[in-house]
Amino acid sequence: MSKQKLFLLDAYALIYRAYYAFIKNPRVNSKGQNTSAIFGFVNTLEEVLKKENPSYIAVAFDPPGPTFRHTEFEAYKAQREATPEDIKASVPLIKKILEAYNIPVLEKEGFEADDVIGTLAKKADKDKFDVYMMTPDKDYGQLTEQHVFIYKPKYGSNEFEILDDKKVMEKYRVSHPSQVIDLLGLMGDTSDNIPGCPGVGPKTAEKLLEEFGSVENLLENSDKLKGTLRTKIEENKEQILFSKFLATIRTDVPIETSIESLKRKELNETAIKEIFEELEFRTLINRVLKIEPQKPIGKQPVQGDLFSGFSDVLEEVKTAPVELPGSFSDIHSTRHTYKLLETEQELTELNQQLCAQQTVCFDTETTGIDPLLSDLVGLSFAYTEGEAFYVPISENREEAQKQVDIFRPFFENDRIEKIGQNLKYDILSLRHYGISVKGKLFDTMIAHYLLNPELRHGMDYMAETYLKYKTIHIEELIGPKGKNQKSMRDVDKQVVCDYAAEDADITLKLKNMLEEEIRQNNFDYLFYEVESPLVYVLADMEWTGVRLDLDALAQLSEEFTAELQQVEAEIIAMAGEEFNVNSPKQIGEVLFEKMKIIEKPKKTRTGQYSTSEDELQKLRNKHPVIEKILEQRGLKKLLGTYIDAFPLLVNPRTGKVHTSFNQTVAATGRLSSTNPNLQNIPIRDERGKEMRRVFIPDEGCTFLSADYSQIELRIMAHLSEDKNMLEAFNQGLDIHTATAAKINHIPVEEATSDMRRKAKTANFGIIYGISVFGLSERLNIPRGEAKALIDGYFATYPGVKRYMDESIADAREKGYVETVLGRKRFLADINSKNAVVRGYAERNAINAPIQGSAADIIKVAMIRIFNRLEKEGLQSKMILQVHDELNFNVPANELERMKKIVVEEMENAYKLRVPLKTDCGVGDNWLEAH
Repeated sequence: MSKQKLFLLDAYALIYRAYYAFIKNPRVNSKGQNTSAIFGFVNTLEEVLKKENPSYIAVAFDPPGPTFRHTEFEAYKAQREATPEDIKASVPLIKKILEAYNIPVLEKEGFEADDVIGTLAKKADKDKFDVYMMTPDKDYGQLTEQHVFIYKPKYGSNEFEILDDKKVMEKYRVSHPSQVIDLLGLMGDTSDNIPGCPGVGPKTAEKLLEEFGSVENLLENSDKLKGTLRTKIEENKEQILFSKFLATIRTDVPIETSIESLKRKELNETAIKEIFEELEFRTLINRVLKIEPQKPIGKQPVQGDLFSGFSDVLEEVKTAPVELPGSFSDIHSTRHTYKLLETEQELTELNQQLCAQQTVCFDTETTGIDPLLSDLVGLSFAYTEGEAFYVPISENREEAQKQVDIFRPFFENDRIEKIGQNLKYDILSLRHYGISVKGKLFDTMIAHYLLNPELRHGMDYMAETYLKYKTIHIEELIGPKGKNQKSMRDVDKQVVCDYAAEDADITLKLKNMLEEEIRQNNFDYLFYEVESPLVYVLADMEWTGVRLDLDALAQLSEEFTAELQQVEAEIIAMAGEEFNVNSPKQIGEVLFEKMKIIEKPKKTRTGQYSTSEDELQKLRNKHPVIEKILEQRGLKKLLGTYIDAFPLLVNPRTGKVHTSFNQTVAATGRLSSTNPNLQNIPIRDERGKEMRRVFIPDEGCTFLSADYSQIELRIMAHLSEDKNMLEAFNQGLDIHTATAAKINHIPVEEATSDMRRKAKTANFGIIYGISVFGLSERLNIPRGEAKALIDGYFATYPGVKRYMDESIADAREKGYVETVLGRKRFLADINSKNAVVRGYAERNAINAPIQGSAADIIKVAMIRIFNRLEKEGLQSKMILQVHDELNFNVPANELERMKKIVVEEMENAYKLRVPLKTDCGVGDNWLEAH
């Protein structure tokens, strides 16, 4: 008879793991609620239910108040950081979710979850059950036996490791699982503040247990030990015994719960849906309740409009003609008038009405997700709440052009404000038809991004948040992807009208609400003078695109592939054996077991040797093979991510690459880019720099590159008002050399290149809150020297230290920090009692105003340059933006004029207390120009 599975989950261990997995990018819903711990815990629970399908299950929590361990030892877990406030707030909700799942919650006053799980694990009938204790904690190893396992989540993935008694003994090098208690008694456990024996680490503890078998036997025979080890053991006898007591998981907890009461039951779908909707777990609703969402076919999900990916369940439509399930008014209770307009007279009259308005919302429906490769299917308009119009556009290109031309007077009227959701997409879609959209813009996606930079900005999300309204999408009527998938043109026009016009109506309603919030938050200048005009700039850059030298790319691919093969051969030769150079596991085994390049290699939480780039960088000087492995990885990334991928991104219509610039992704205010992502092209080594050689100007043109010089340090000088830093920049000194001279108390001319290198690392590191440990690692210097360098830095620039302290203090008071243009970065965890969580927020409090201000300034420069080019009728085009750098395609006869315009506008984009400096270069490609 096959055994049934009993799963016992250690709640807090899994909750903490889930919370810290999202620490750098926490999940925050529209109410400002951090749902990281809840979301992560539910995901883990779902993985277990799906993969293992347990017949019996329960979740054990530590009870409020002290346990018997606290009573016996006041310092037990005393040094642990305070529980993050977001975890405290999450626990009641997690218990509520478990109640909806009909999964028992176990708690016993005076005992920890470990003890409850240990008791039930031992109590279960092993002839009937295989017991799985789900936890990442190592102390559970003592409980393993035949049919009792640890079910351990693997760090950084949804995979799990199952440890039986044999694997526990192998992992901890003990002869019986119970010896895990003795091991912890000797070496201690910092996470639980179990002291152990001072000076005895894991290796020593393993050797002692191998010889003596138990703590008790060791203490009785301590006279057999020698030297300082004997002294340590004998002087700490009581502490060792007490540590073993603390580490022992109880298996005799007086708990009345029967195993049979843990039998799995059906979940309460209504309760689950209600809780998940409240928490805004939309994808989890679909997954847990087994609702199949349809794939979006139109605009990209980030645009959050008609094709934004949120799915309400509609009856699957498989037959044509497509009919709406139920009447439109049955599903949409809001009163409205949505009109389908098709005749030339109707379109002409609508255009006249639109031209008479001051502000109009419009939206495009297209055949695909790439505006540069898609055709129009329809246009929708709204200028009064509750009323909207939809115009289907012909599949015949000539007829479509005539239809669109009717609305040219509206689109190109610069006195009418244009409202939309992700207007850049719509502007690019219309440009295919020769339409140049003009006028003030109000993009609801961008407005919401300014107000809530950490949240999602899709239309469905905002509709639910602001209007308490759930949108339904046309893709629900088209059917699943595949050969039988319908196109939007196959759907009844009136049905499409109802859905598309509704989107315009909703966007108009959102605009009217967001507009007031923009005003209340003093974002008027940032929104109307920076972010909104930038939409036109980015649309033009995407439309223009940039040429790639495909021959040079092919040559690079050939060269780098040969170099990669050579480097891999050298690595294998150095190792003295054949192995998979692309396997981190095998790399670790070769480096640390066979070659033994260091004595105590770092391991990951899964027990595998750590061979991450950061770890290998620290070991560069230990053996030449490390340098080769880093070189191999760099080559592999260049080939896979860039060189071999770039040709696939060339637009067949234009022969160029058209990067998408994302305005609402980075919370700092920086632009990001996709297809390709230009922000991450490695440029520190020569091979990475070669990548820029393949970006070339148009025929007869020159590549012009302009880059702000040390803009973040200049902003730091401006914000901190540090006298020495202001003086260095205003005198035109090299800031890194000046810093080196000040720290070392020598004249500028005596500062060496090594001093400058260290000062440069300190200059940029301080902005990002670098620690003594971090600086020592980066510069490969002793921590004492790193501390002296940081202390010397703050002594040199006391204003910088004052700025950092004041930024944190201001953030604690206001809950946010601001850039020079008033962009806000909200820091919900700035007052957390947990030092790790608070530390992230404090670093953001220092860095966000600097990085965000740099983003603001270059955006202003981009707008001014763009306007100058239009006003002066130049043919030159801005084509790329990467961090603090702008790139241009410039006809030869405009080069000198363009240099003057670019430098002038970049250096005068914002008035700092120090000059903004721009470095300008030209060439036949990006590399030469930069």
